[in-house]
Amino acid sequence: MKYYFCGMKSKERVLLGMSGGTDSSVAAMRLLDAGYEVTGVTFRFYEVDGRTEYLDDARALAARLGIEHVTYDAQELFRERIIRYFIDEYLAGHTPVPCTLCNNELKWALLARIADEKGIYWISTGHYARKALLGEQCYIAPASDRDKDQTFFLWGLKQDILQRMLLPMGDVTKEEARAYAAGRGFARVASKKDSIGVCFCPLDYRSFLKREVPAERLPGKGLFIGEKGEILGRHEGYPFYTIGQRRGLGIHLNRAVFVKEVRTATNEVVLAPLASLYKDEMLLKDWNLVSEQRVLGMETVIVKIRYRKQANRCRVALMADGCLRVSLLEPLEAIAPGQAAAFYDADGLLLGGGIIL
Repeated sequence: MKYYFCGMKSKERVLLGMSGGTDSSVAAMRLLDAGYEVTGVTFRFYEVDGRTEYLDDARALAARLGIEHVTYDAQELFRERIIRYFIDEYLAGHTPVPCTLCNNELKWALLARIADEKGIYWISTGHYARKALLGEQCYIAPASDRDKDQTFFLWGLKQDILQRMLLPMGDVTKEEARAYAAGRGFARVASKKDSIGVCFCPLDYRSFLKREVPAERLPGKGLFIGEKGEILGRHEGYPFYTIGQRRGLGIHLNRAVFVKEVRTATNEVVLAPLASLYKDEMLLKDWNLVSEQRVLGMETVIVKIRYRKQANRCRVALMADGCLRVSLLEPLEAIAPGQAAAFYDADGLLLGGGIIL
């Protein structure tokens, strides 16, 4: 199978999303080395405590590389589309996937819009993923560095974006990227720490909810109950618990228990042993498939429900109500409403995905 990010004519133009971090910085260097004329854009999505060092870093790197650089203030749009969704999902008892939504509905769409305004065809980021062409269809393929592979977050992209994508980080490891930057004399770029978790609440979403959500919208304390309805203890409010959670429950029993269900109407959280969390099917909404023929009814489809979760074989069917029914060949634990499910083939090609009902 052919993976690529080049195959261009000399000096073709590309718009690159530059966060100021190691990956997008090295992506800029690699695109320049491949012969592209690079324009960098840094999105202002969310600034923790008003810190804007990332803007200075991106501008400084662009200046040193001799490329054009612009900033785009999308803070209001980000709050409306991503943060509001994030909050509403937790208040609905779901487990949101903000990075997936941001990539599929915001970041790449903005790159394409700005590129169009500048008369640029190609768009690029520092994602660890590759691109493959099968016939006339473009697919996202796994990165060489499987530990950093980010394909899981890109299942919602359609051909109008996929055809224009360049993914220069797909064939290098993170260690190679750092060495590449250091070898070019960019020691600060090479030594930057990786970001952790969601950009606007990297450590604890519960503190974020308490800060962002008016007290009257939060349910307050409620009951932990067992599968038979027995009371096991009290909790801080259902939005602060997710399906499959074991740690941080604040309850001490003589056995291991996990969150099996979140009941918003009664502010109850059901706890159960891990064996009770296994299911053999799930339904998906808001799905996207590169090729329905390669997924529906096939027996070689693989599904993942978390970024680093093990792959499971499944069969996928289209239901009369427009949802996808995913039948798992082996039961999977902690399937949570609101999470994403991504489909792959045996070679690791990303076939699509959807949101779990």
